[in-house]
Amino acid sequence: MTLEKAGGFRARTQAGAPKKVTSKQGPQRSQTSTAKRQDRTKRRQESSRVSGVLAAGVDKARAVAFEVLVAVATQEAYANLVLPKALTTARLEGRDAAFATELTYGSLRALGTLDAVIDAVSSRPTSKLDAEVLSALRLGAYQVLFTRVEPHAAVDTTVRIVQGVGHEKAKGFANAVMRSITRTSPERWLEKLTPEDELAALAFRTSHPEWIARSFAQILDPAELEEALTEDSARPRVHLVAKPGEMSAEELALIAGGDEGKYSPYAVYLEGGDPGALEPVKQGLAAVQDEGSQIIARALTVAPVDGVDGGRWLDLCAGPGGKAALIGGLARIDGARVDAVEVAPHRARLIENATRGLPVKVHVADGRKPGLNSGYDRILVDAPCSGLGALRRRPEARWRKKESDIAELATLQFELLSSAVELTRPGGVIVYSTCSPDLRETRAIVDRAVAELGVEELDAKEFACGLENTGEHKSVQMWPHRHGTDAMFFAVLRRPATPRMDV
Repeated sequence: MTLEKAGGFRARTQAGAPKKVTSKQGPQRSQTSTAKRQDRTKRRQESSRVSGVLAAGVDKARAVAFEVLVAVATQEAYANLVLPKALTTARLEGRDAAFATELTYGSLRALGTLDAVIDAVSSRPTSKLDAEVLSALRLGAYQVLFTRVEPHAAVDTTVRIVQGVGHEKAKGFANAVMRSITRTSPERWLEKLTPEDELAALAFRTSHPEWIARSFAQILDPAELEEALTEDSARPRVHLVAKPGEMSAEELALIAGGDEGKYSPYAVYLEGGDPGALEPVKQGLAAVQDEGSQIIARALTVAPVDGVDGGRWLDLCAGPGGKAALIGGLARIDGARVDAVEVAPHRARLIENATRGLPVKVHVADGRKPGLNSGYDRILVDAPCSGLGALRRRPEARWRKKESDIAELATLQFELLSSAVELTRPGGVIVYSTCSPDLRETRAIVDRAVAELGVEELDAKEFACGLENTGEHKSVQMWPHRHGTDAMFFAVLRRPATPRMDV
């Protein structure tokens, strides 16, 4: 059995990119009404599903985990968005909430392994199973293979879930699959299904599709690769940002009960809890933001321009607004102003909410042709990307993404960077960033820009808040296992005040 077969999860996202760019300017009113009706129908279905599972004698923690797994499988939902709402609706707290969280995220991370085991004992392939039945089997298999839940309890609750959502005829099938899984030890299952190829075996053990492991292997030494993939499946700490001009990281750490960040002067680390319940977050004085994003936003504001900084800054791919808010806070201190471009109207509204009260003007436009006048001093191109650097925050994403998407994304990334060069004044700077370590989205884009667009690359390490071990190039590559951030990349480019003669 190949690891590709073990991947199992067939849901798809458009272009596999967290930041989606489209030429559409927003839904018509009729489309909005249809979406609202569909949303109401979805909520009724979810409520009925949970009620049925609870009525079948399943505890709330498993019912919530099952609900989220079905949403991920059928609606292309993201667990980190759906789970908190489901926990609140079910009024789960403490140990029960922690158990539901572990079951949900654990099942999604290990999805490839779970499907491989289910395929090995099932009379029907996972691709042919009903989504609710498959989600119940995944949840049950995860408990047997990766937790200390008693096998009989995992079997019993799996059958009850299948019954609770109305699949009476599938009860015997679910029981047979689960009992077959419990007859072999977890260690033996992993031994039987691990591919012979060394890289494929490592990918299987760390719950990654092989192509993602191969992508990481092009950058990391073999001795470091397993550590990187293992950390990529670990649950990350929460990072907060203290908004400049509103409060300091020291104040935020004291109030939140966290620790000041190691690199960003605005970062605070939290070990757990609900950051949205913190008063500074409620009051808009702080927000949730990975420390890597903070470093990138700050780099835009401190990289040196040739000549006088006229205070005209641009965030060319600004949705959903986290970096724009930090840049806007620093712009307010420096007396600068920021234009923020976003192609999707609903994401543009998120930027407006995030930057309220700051010198930020939001434009709904395509960053490749935003219709803005050139002459910017500083431009951030936080390009739409594969999101391979943030897999630990969205565990299901690794099974949705396709390697074939990267070529299309790379084309878009270079077009956006080309647009930024045209909009930058001579002597101005551009920060190009992605939440991906894949060379096709990082160094390949930067190297092409230097060769074709007449820009020079500065040493980004000088603006990386003291980050070490960030790669052999002038650009900065962050890693969860090295820096505790998402695997973000950024490079600093400058448009020469005098055109290069070799271009």
